[in-house]
Amino acid sequence: MRELPKDFERLMEEHYGRHDAESLCHALLCSAPEVSVRFNIRKMMCTEILAESLRKFSLSSAEPVCWCPEAYYLTERPPFTFDPLFHAGAYYVQEASSMYVARLFEKFGPGHPCCVLDLCAAPGGKSTLLADILPEGSLLMSNEPMPKRVCILSENMQKWTRMPYGSYPVSNIVTNNYPSDFSAFTHCFDVVLTDVPCSGEGMFRKDDKAVAEWSMDNVMMCAGRQRVILGDIWHTLRPGGLLIYSTCTFNRFEDESKARWIRRELG
Repeated sequence: MRELPKDFERLMEEHYGRHDAESLCHALLCSAPEVSVRFNIRKMMCTEILAESLRKFSLSSAEPVCWCPEAYYLTERPPFTFDPLFHAGAYYVQEASSMYVARLFEKFGPGHPCCVLDLCAAPGGKSTLLADILPEGSLLMSNEPMPKRVCILSENMQKWTRMPYGSYPVSNIVTNNYPSDFSAFTHCFDVVLTDVPCSGEGMFRKDDKAVAEWSMDNVMMCAGRQRVILGDIWHTLRPGGLLIYSTCTFNRFEDESKARWIRRELG
């Protein structure tokens, strides 16, 4: 039977109390990851694509993702790689939690054409979502520091924004830079999305490698790297701009403590 690192279990108990920590650890060990997909609203305007998707995924009975109207939970995981609609960019397979960016934009995002930087964008889930929800005439810069990953990002953005008719209403640029490379972009972006590298505790239930690589040393290394990234990118926000900071981890060193650090050190 799989086991979680004892230091992780102790850390969760320190952060959240015994009852919640036990519930979390049980879920990470025993529950299967949910499968959710988000549809390309512009390509779904094509009647043939909509009809095929309704048939393929039984969307009439599928549970919607409540914070992202174009997304649904599936009851099973189909072989997506064999589906022409997947390769045509008609939908994106994405964790429902990652789609919460849509709700944040609904509440806090600028309601006018804007300039947005997705700093650590590969493989492209949040960038494809941003491309759908940004006002017409916006510019989305999708950046990925790792050369191997930027190729996947570029392919996914091309699939998503290549339209069967007309042009996509949001301009997209894919870049391959480190956060420090944006030093000249002072007060340039209305929104900066930082889905930063983290210790990956949210990946435990579907990736044994994430469990094997976890350690307190790695948690603290990630927390330090996140501070450097935020410090490098903070000045690129325009006054009154929106920073979205996210991780796929649970510990407070990389989450709540980082939010307090941002307010204390960056304002």
